[in-house]
Amino acid sequence: MLLRNNIPLSYIFGKIKKEIFFVTAYSLGIVVLYQNFHVTRISIPLAVPALLGTIISLLLAFRSNQAYDRWWEARILWGAIVNDSRTLARQIVSLVDNPYALPEVENFQKRFIRRQIAWCNALSQQLRGFSAHKGLERYLDKNEMAFIKNQRNVTVALLELHAMDLKRALNEGWLNKYQQIEIDKTLTALCNHMGGSERIKNTVFPVTYSKYINMSIHLFIVLLPFGLIEYFGYMEVPLVIAIATFFLLVEKMAVHLQDPFENKPTDTPTTTICRTIEKDLCQMIDDQKLYEDMPQVEKASIGSYYIL
Repeated sequence: MLLRNNIPLSYIFGKIKKEIFFVTAYSLGIVVLYQNFHVTRISIPLAVPALLGTIISLLLAFRSNQAYDRWWEARILWGAIVNDSRTLARQIVSLVDNPYALPEVENFQKRFIRRQIAWCNALSQQLRGFSAHKGLERYLDKNEMAFIKNQRNVTVALLELHAMDLKRALNEGWLNKYQQIEIDKTLTALCNHMGGSERIKNTVFPVTYSKYINMSIHLFIVLLPFGLIEYFGYMEVPLVIAIATFFLLVEKMAVHLQDPFENKPTDTPTTTICRTIEKDLCQMIDDQKLYEDMPQVEKASIGSYYIL
């Protein structure tokens, strides 16, 4: 998923608008009661919320770091998928050869590389919880579509088709044993990247840890007006809002980054990465028509945005 260069403030603060409304109403209510009703003139030493805020800052820093590590690992895995997809296509183009069956070899190469493009798109869709079959008819022939139709894990089925084609190429004499082993190593690397992405997707960030930090932030916000009101009066309202906004935004940032395959603006941009792979692999088999036939909405988005 991608965002424009200028992130609108409405998007940023829209994530915490309910919390900010509560903080504004709460802090304003406290200061009004404090100024007009002596019975409610309760204040606490500023050191109490300051100490709590320091502890929460440390916890948020650790949580944000762990969330970013998950996001960055996902980006590294998909960067490796780009590299290994290019390597696989290069190996298929350069190693698979037979001058006596040239048309058949060329068809084999195009089918294999198109299937690799399909694999990347299927993995992207699968990680985001969508149907992995969607859009694959652009890259696969009828027999391949029929093979994966009833398969539970489409990406594994596509790798299986890769392996079957490699075996056929070896039997036909288009590859020698050493070349087959080298290409199979690339397929193994792709399988490992897929497993790493699925591990991030399926490993839930500890809910209790997130809940405890969220409860601590709310306790801090509840106590903060009582620590500031004696010194700032009505000015404590914007101060409380500003401080609360900072803590809430940092927490939201960590929540969004911790799950990089949830189809959110902060996701690893797997769709754009797949389009990059498709462009490069189509170039290798001299099939620009496949890339140019990409839906116009998708083509327009490429290159116009940046990764958050």
